[in-house]
Amino acid sequence: MFKKALEAKTQQRLSGADKKKLRRAIRDKFPRCSDSDLDALLPPKAEMMVAKLQNRVHVYSVEGEFPMFFDIDGRGSEIFPSVYSLWRVPEIVPAFLLKGGEVSRFIIGGADLMFPGISVPPEGLPSFAAGEIWAVKVPGNPAPIAVGTTTMSSSEALKAGLRGKALRITHHYRDLLWESAEGRFAPNAGFLEDVVFEDPAFLSSRQESTACEGQSEVCNDHEDGAEDEDVTESVDEMNSNSIQIREMDGSNERLDKLVADIDTLTVADDVSAEGSNVEDRHNFTSADVDALLDKCLLQALHTTIKDKDLPMPGSTLWSNHVLPCRPQGVTLDIKKSSYKKLSKWLQAKSTAGLVSVKEDKYKKEVVLLGVNRNHPDYSVFRPEKRPVEKSDQIGEHAAKESQSNKTLNMVEVYKPSVHVNAIFTSAGADRGKLYTASEATDIVFRYVEQENLVKPTDKSTVVLDAILCDALFKGAIKKGSAYPTEIHKKDLGSTFINRMQPHHVVTRGSDSVVRKGALKAIQIMTERRQGNKKVTRLSGLEAFLVDPEALASELQKKFACSTTVAELPGKKGYEVMVQGGVIDDLARYLIEHYGVPKKYMEVLDKTKK
Repeated sequence: MFKKALEAKTQQRLSGADKKKLRRAIRDKFPRCSDSDLDALLPPKAEMMVAKLQNRVHVYSVEGEFPMFFDIDGRGSEIFPSVYSLWRVPEIVPAFLLKGGEVSRFIIGGADLMFPGISVPPEGLPSFAAGEIWAVKVPGNPAPIAVGTTTMSSSEALKAGLRGKALRITHHYRDLLWESAEGRFAPNAGFLEDVVFEDPAFLSSRQESTACEGQSEVCNDHEDGAEDEDVTESVDEMNSNSIQIREMDGSNERLDKLVADIDTLTVADDVSAEGSNVEDRHNFTSADVDALLDKCLLQALHTTIKDKDLPMPGSTLWSNHVLPCRPQGVTLDIKKSSYKKLSKWLQAKSTAGLVSVKEDKYKKEVVLLGVNRNHPDYSVFRPEKRPVEKSDQIGEHAAKESQSNKTLNMVEVYKPSVHVNAIFTSAGADRGKLYTASEATDIVFRYVEQENLVKPTDKSTVVLDAILCDALFKGAIKKGSAYPTEIHKKDLGSTFINRMQPHHVVTRGSDSVVRKGALKAIQIMTERRQGNKKVTRLSGLEAFLVDPEALASELQKKFACSTTVAELPGKKGYEVMVQGGVIDDLARYLIEHYGVPKKYMEVLDKTKK
C-alpha cells in the first residue's frame, strides 16, 4: 500500500461534523475501541487533519502529531489504524503472534503474512472471518509491527491445513507512511515518548524467563527441533508465495537492524496526558495571533508562493503555505484572531493592497488571484532563513519523483506477422519480440545479404526470391496481376514494416505499457450546456499514462474551477470535465506538464460558429 513516495493532493482541517462522523465510523469499525481509547487517539478538543493522497487514500492525524488512521478508498468503509495508533492502544484490534523474529524480516520487507509463520496458541487457532482487520506482533512484545486484513476465515484456514496467505498486509513498521511521519515530527513529539527501545540482551533474557515460567516441565530437544523446522518452513513459504519484497535502503544490514528494533520495541503501560494534549501552550491574545498571521503570510509570499501557482484556493494557501511558516511548536488558529474566518482575513489583506482575492460563489471560498510585491509591507519584510528539515527533503524528493514520473516516452514498435515470419526464421531472429522500425529493417536486409539477393548489375535493387516476395506482396496483389520480381532498396524497409503488426510502447517514469495498434490521440472538446455555460471534456488520457483523478485535482487548482471525473459511457476509460472554456489552456498544460506531443491532441471547440 505505502511502497511509493507519498504525495498529498490536498491537506485540510476536519470540520466538527466530519470529526464526529470519523469518530462514529471508527467506533463502528472497531468494537474493541472504548470511548477512553478513542479519546486517547483522537482528542475531542484537538484539531484534526486529513491528507488526501494521489492513490485516493485519506490519512487522518491530529494536528502536530502522527497519522492515526487511514482510509483506503476515502469513503469511510475501509478504515485502518496506523502502527502509531496500535502503539498507543494495542488492544483495539486482535493480533496474530509470529513464531519468531525471522518471520518479521519478511513482514517489514513488504510481504504478506502466511499461516505457517503464525504461532498458534495451545487452545487452538482463534476464530475470525475473512476480511477482518488484524495486527501482527512479535513474541514477547505488545507493540504491533503491521496491520492488514484476513484473506480467509478460520474454518477455511483449518480446512486448508493452515497453509497459504493469512493476512494481506496494508501498513507496516518502517513503510513510507511510517517514515513520512517520522520525518515530519521531532522525536519527542506526541506519543513517541511512550515507545521504549530496551536493551536487546535484557529483553531476550526476559523473554526466555517468561517462556520458562509458563511451563510446568522442561521442553525436550525434539520439540525445539520441530519448532525450528516449522519456522524454517514458514520462512520458505513466505519467500516463495508472498508478494515481492521491497528492498530497504539497499542493504541486508539495514533490514537486520530493523528486525532487531522490532524485537526491542515495547509500549509504555500508560500514555501521558501531555502526549495527547495538543492544545496551544502559548497564551496569545487576538492581537498576537493577528501579527503572527501577517508574519506567516509574508513569509509564505516570499518563500513558497510563486506567481505561476496563482490563482490559488484559500484552503490551499492556508494548509500548504501559511501553516508551514508558523514557528515550531506553535498552533496557529484563525478562530483565535480578530478576523475569526479565513475569508475575512484575506479580504482585509486585499483591502490593504497586499494581495488581490475574489470569492468563488459556487464553492463559497476565497481565491487568491495575485500578490502586490511592491507593497510596503512586502518590501520591508525580511524572510527567515530556516534550516531544511527532513520533511522538506522528503517533500522535495517526492516532488522530483513526481516530476520524473511525468516524463513521457513513446516508441512505435512492430511485431512479426504471419506474412514475415519466414524472414525472421531464416535470419535467426525471435518472432515473439517487438522491434523498432530500424531493427526490423536491419533484419530484412540481413536476409537479403544472407541469400545474396542484391542485383549484380544494380546495387540499389534487390531481387525477390519466393520467400521475400510472399513476405512483401502475398495477399496484397490483386488476382490476375503479376508479382514483382525486384524492389528498390529504399522501398524495401517501409514495405516490410507495413507487413508487420504495429504496436506502441508508452513509458512514464517507472510505468510502462505496450498496446496493439497505433497510438490514439487525446480528445479535447468544449461545448455549451444549459444556461449558456461552457464545459471542456478530456478523454483518452489513459493511453499516455495520465491519471484522470490526479489531473482533475491539478486542473481544479490551476484554473480555480470545478472538475469531475466520470466513466465514458459504453467505452473503457474515464473522462475529465472542466468547468469553463479552457480548451487552449488545457492543451498547453498537457504539453508543458505531461509532455504530450501536440500531434496527439484532437481539439474541437463546438462553441464557435
